[in-house]
Amino acid sequence: MKIYRFLFYSFLLLFLTTGCSSIAKESTPPANNPQQTAPAKENPKPVPKLDPLLANDDFSNLETATPTQPVYDRHTIAERKKLGLPLVLPSIKPYKEDKIVYLTFDDGPDDKNTPAILDLLKKADIKATFFVLGQKAALYPDMIKRMYAEGHAIGNHSYDHDYKKLYISSAAYINQMQQTDDILFSILGVRPLITRAPGGTTGHFTHAFTSALVKNGYLEYGWNISTADAAPNHPIAQDFIDNVISQIDARPFLATHAIILMHSSSNHEETVKALPAIIKTFKDRGYTFGVITPMTPSAW
Repeated sequence: MKIYRFLFYSFLLLFLTTGCSSIAKESTPPANNPQQTAPAKENPKPVPKLDPLLANDDFSNLETATPTQPVYDRHTIAERKKLGLPLVLPSIKPYKEDKIVYLTFDDGPDDKNTPAILDLLKKADIKATFFVLGQKAALYPDMIKRMYAEGHAIGNHSYDHDYKKLYISSAAYINQMQQTDDILFSILGVRPLITRAPGGTTGHFTHAFTSALVKNGYLEYGWNISTADAAPNHPIAQDFIDNVISQIDARPFLATHAIILMHSSSNHEETVKALPAIIKTFKDRGYTFGVITPMTPSAW
């Protein structure tokens, strides 16, 4: 029996080391760095899908015990106002754990790259966060339902991503957020508390925008590591992998809350190609994967 067991594991090891894509091979960290070449952690048990946490009327239950449980509100902003419920979120202690990474995807859903990404995440048994557009959610409600059903977090990324309309005023911005909330609520019966400003807040937000988000109970989340998969020079998958590795190496202080920016919309096939190697990079370095919630530390 011992010799058969030895032969079995030898064959399995050979299969795993030769069955990876060329992208994954090229992204293997240099051998002269022991931290980067540490073997991947064993994960004998699948990560359980947690039911989403639904906020209490007074938001008193938002501090969860795990970074993999999505959080939503069972009320829209309009309902909260009508019922006289609070809008402003309480102060929440950030969840910090060494070696945790948050994969985030903007601008979806679509009917090609979003399902491909969901398939890869399911295969890897990890959860991620999708900051979706209301306009796209209305077109592909089944993708929204799938994200929710498979335990991923869904965030609000405005209605149409049109800077000229979105950043005219803080009122226009909040209107787009609430429009997207209403669409997501019609699909799921809940709305997200987390948001991401299209293009990021820098150069777009004034104090009025930040104040309006707080008053309406939204938490804004940017990113601190970018794949640059939306760069205008049409980069390829290996560029994204290299970008992630170089940034996490340059910013080891982000190990408690590395938030990775990617996109799941059309014309992002290279992101789909890069994702397995990006996941492998973090698994090899001993990271666990979380979803953005009100407990997630801010990007910076």
